[in-house]
Amino acid sequence: MQLRLLVVDEDTSIGTSLASELSPRGIEVVMERAPDAALRRLLREDFQAMMCDALRVEADLELCRQAVALREELPVIVTASMPTVEAAISAMRAGACDFLTKPMKVTEWLPAIDRAFEQHALRERVRRLRRVDEQGSRFDDIVGGSKAMQRIFDMIMRVADSDATVLVTGESGTGKELVARALHDRSSRAAAPFVAINCAAMPESLLESELFGHVKGAFTDARGGREGLFTQASKGTLFLDEIAEMPVGMQAKLLRALQERTVRPVGSNEEVPFDTRIVAATNRDLEVEIAERRFREDLFYRINVVHIDVPPLRARGDDVLTLAQHFLLRCQGGTAEAARVQGLKRAAAERLLAYPWPGNVRELQNSMERAVALAQFDQVGLEDLPERVTAYRATGLPSELASDPRHFLPMDEIEQRYIRKVLDAMGGNKASAARVLGVDRRTLYRKLDRWRVFSETSGKEKDSVAAAE
Repeated sequence: MQLRLLVVDEDTSIGTSLASELSPRGIEVVMERAPDAALRRLLREDFQAMMCDALRVEADLELCRQAVALREELPVIVTASMPTVEAAISAMRAGACDFLTKPMKVTEWLPAIDRAFEQHALRERVRRLRRVDEQGSRFDDIVGGSKAMQRIFDMIMRVADSDATVLVTGESGTGKELVARALHDRSSRAAAPFVAINCAAMPESLLESELFGHVKGAFTDARGGREGLFTQASKGTLFLDEIAEMPVGMQAKLLRALQERTVRPVGSNEEVPFDTRIVAATNRDLEVEIAERRFREDLFYRINVVHIDVPPLRARGDDVLTLAQHFLLRCQGGTAEAARVQGLKRAAAERLLAYPWPGNVRELQNSMERAVALAQFDQVGLEDLPERVTAYRATGLPSELASDPRHFLPMDEIEQRYIRKVLDAMGGNKASAARVLGVDRRTLYRKLDRWRVFSETSGKEKDSVAAAE
């Protein structure tokens, strides 16, 4: 869509000068001299920003007020030849997004116009999401309209009716269990139980009994037999969450159960068959776990028949705002009619989009519940968001990339520093870092190995030099 700027000023040379600067950038400048004509334009045509002169303060500020009332998402810039503090305050109260002084200074006006276009784009996004159509961006209990999530939805639909074992990976808080539940609910097993267990929550002996069951007298306090989760989930789905935390000894028993499709309850000599679909999940990089001998390679291939990788929230674009709106309504009863807090102010939406959400969807949900509890108005503002969100500032390029030639670095050094920064941000998760960097994991591993070897070699050389001295 072409960007269009409506300029309202008796001095037509303003529009001509702006057009000469903005037209090469694909921005159309439309000039009107009278406020009434400008309002008629706004009724008929679309503009992404407006600039009006405050020569006749009351009349032109009334134009600003009417334009904002007519087009809530339209940023209005007010200009003035004789600026005063009172005029600037009046302009802001009328809904202006910026206040500029005359005569026109291109170096000051063009950045303000760019900011206005950016504000319009963000306001449009917030406006669309304020009354989000959940059916258009929702898949069972999973909310998201981004391309990344559409790929997840497509994969779920393709494999839901299969009995193939599915491995769901992704950072903590991304909604891996929701994916597992969607696989179950969309399958022919939907009428049977969905049973979930956190493999990190119990020791090996208890986990074996929980999964496979036990017979009476199998251990102290085993006063009766108990059916395991594999058979409790018969005809349904068993979700093994945090499977990478399972002790290695238990992994061998799980592998045998998956291969034979039978389980042996603790204390029993009999094998019990099961008909259960297995979905496993982890936030760890299992290939790294295998390399470091914490996870069995044969079990990995057994559970990784179909792989679904859930993207982190920071990689899902506008899903942040979609989910924020969803949580705002859900914690108030689920409908817009019942909600006291209806949506997000522009500044709050900007901060939500800028924040990297290390805790992913779970952290966003917590933040929205907090915002609803604190909000004094019908929209969430900056003051209602957690301090970690409002105080966050994205780090730019390293200072070594300044204009001073003395600070220039080799490309390999810049690449190494950047990759290590991404790894730190991902909590050391190499799979997530590779996804952010846009490379496959093997490429990332090769780079890290090369730098590690180089670092070790350099260290030896330094030791040798020190010894020689």
